[in-house]
Amino acid sequence: MSKPTVRFAVTGLNHGHIYGQTGSMLEAGAEAVCFYAPEDDLAAQFSSAFPQIPRVDTLEEILEDESIHLVLNAGIPVERAPMGVKAMQHGKDYMVDKPGLVTLEQLEEVKKVQAETGRIYSVCYSERFWSRAATKAGQLVQAGAIGDVIQTLSLGPHQRNLPSRPDWYFLKAKYGGILTDIGSHNFDQFLYFTASTSAQIVSAQVANFHHPQHPELEDFGDVVVRGDGGVGYIRVDWFTPDGLGVWGDGRLFITGTDGYIELRKYIDIAGRPGGEHLFLVDQKGIQYIDCKNVPLPYASQLMDDVLHRTETAMTQTHSFLAMELAVKAEQMADRLGNLKST
Repeated sequence: MSKPTVRFAVTGLNHGHIYGQTGSMLEAGAEAVCFYAPEDDLAAQFSSAFPQIPRVDTLEEILEDESIHLVLNAGIPVERAPMGVKAMQHGKDYMVDKPGLVTLEQLEEVKKVQAETGRIYSVCYSERFWSRAATKAGQLVQAGAIGDVIQTLSLGPHQRNLPSRPDWYFLKAKYGGILTDIGSHNFDQFLYFTASTSAQIVSAQVANFHHPQHPELEDFGDVVVRGDGGVGYIRVDWFTPDGLGVWGDGRLFITGTDGYIELRKYIDIAGRPGGEHLFLVDQKGIQYIDCKNVPLPYASQLMDDVLHRTETAMTQTHSFLAMELAVKAEQMADRLGNLKST
């Protein structure tokens, strides 16, 4: 007998993360049934990357197909939660790019429908799920390599590439603000590495320091967060220089009672080539671990969860709490003016 697999469909091609989402599910052995996109240009690009996946004419063809278990989406952020609600109401699990939603009202609706349907609403946090160094760090933390985790310091600088950005990228109602959007990665990592199951925002601030031509764009944000398993600091921005050579020098520092871990996920400036670098400092000394061959389990775990109704890739409680923290931080953030003019 053939091993059961997950059949999935794709809709919402507005962010490039949909390529990684699709590719990871295919690599895990899932079966792509079809995709839907109303935008011909985005559909052409997707078909070029995945010519084996046919395009359908209507969203209903996906929603009404009872053989499809899972829907993937990386649409415009404000449209992601409504799509997830539709998918769950049609008996399908949902894997969505971050941010999984942009308002607390959307969160309440998603939680309500998820509870009614029992479907999976999984946010694909690529800075953890697609990072081999972060995967290895999780294994080390769970093995007690640095004792009890007490704090995470998470840095998420990003490259702007403004000419290539679509219009929605500059409209806060559509992208949610910097802490809701790219900051969502960091809240996920904070909860995961501190094993926090409840948390609150201590302080938050956002700013548009350098882009007056895009008044709704926030180019800087930072947060102090406190959980029942540790504390955290998060900083995100859109100031990565073009000369770096990668989209951002993403760093994560995990401090424990017996040591600390530093991740240099995408580049080690003036150091080792490539990405996926991990440094472990404990009572015995300093250790470097090259993580480029560490397997990434998220897609396979999600497949297993879809088939067996388990929560190995991410618990639903974690998914909801990470989204809640990101939106609450954005809502309560102090909005700074241009510091040069004050």
